[in-house]
Amino acid sequence: MIVVVIVVVVMMGLMILGHGGYPGRCGAAAALVATAYAMVILAMTHPLAQFAEKAADKIDRMNAAIGRGAAWCCLYIVVAEFALVVMRYVLGIGSIRMQESVIYAHAALFLLAAAWVLQSDGHVRVDIFYGEAKPRTKAAINLLGAIVFLAPFAVALVMLSLPYVARSWRLLERSPEASGLPFVYLLKTLIPLFALLLGLQGVAQAIRAGLVLGGRR
Repeated sequence: MIVVVIVVVVMMGLMILGHGGYPGRCGAAAALVATAYAMVILAMTHPLAQFAEKAADKIDRMNAAIGRGAAWCCLYIVVAEFALVVMRYVLGIGSIRMQESVIYAHAALFLLAAAWVLQSDGHVRVDIFYGEAKPRTKAAINLLGAIVFLAPFAVALVMLSLPYVARSWRLLERSPEASGLPFVYLLKTLIPLFALLLGLQGVAQAIRAGLVLGGRR
């Protein structure tokens, strides 16, 4: 089955390469990364399995730590929104910086915690047969999902967002509001960081699926 996955992914990459252009290069890079996923899974039948499992554990711990840290943004959002309401309707004053800080916290919460949520299987799942499937079937679905969908998405998002983020850093982009926060370039940096963390979590999921399919878990 893994060999079939490799063949399909490589064929997809070759088809995308035929179109050329920047999107084509993004697709080709995604296909190569997906092929690397499959090669990692093939290594599960060798002594590298133990090393790969440790790598997956480290990815899990890193994303969990980042996700738990980002979760504190929830508390800040609630407190800041409450303070803004009191300031606006009781004291008759406002703060653009505080309003924008809520946007920053909201973005950080969703973009930095997404990989942790994926690790915890907390995303919304349209379940038709997955819930009742056997462990090996679930592992095969997770593996295909990581290779065919998650890897290309993560790579494409990184490649497409990097010029956007780089331009913001060159300009040290700030809020269009005079009294707004001068850290728009940091806010935009969350986009490729989100894709990187999500892609790494996909690697961890692919490794664990490979271990199940290889009979090592």
